Amino acid sequence: MTEEGAPVLEALVEMNEGNPERSGLDPEKYMLVRIAALASVGAPPASYLLNLGAASELGVSLEDVQGTLIAIAPVIGSARVASAGSAIARGLGLAIAIAEEAELEENE
Repeated sequence: MTEEGAPVLEALVEMNEGNPERSGLDPEKYMLVRIAALASVGAPPASYLLNLGAASELGVSLEDVQGTLIAIAPVIGSARVASAGSAIARGLGLAIAIAEEAELEENE
């Protein structure tokens, strides 16, 4: 599941194993809660990239993510929500750049 020699990544994977089932939430709700938590702590773009990728695979739409951010705005504040939006955009930009680089390498 993880690359050998990546103890931090291994620890993160182990921390999350079984957690969705233990939460009792359906997978889509679980991912929206995670995205809300990321916004509330001011997570970096890489965190959004990982979680939005998993959410997308489960069928969570951009509208669901936007609705989640709107719902939590009164609780965490507009600055955190704006920061989350910016981090999401940077994370998606990073994903696009990685995909473009992979395509270039593939075409060489």
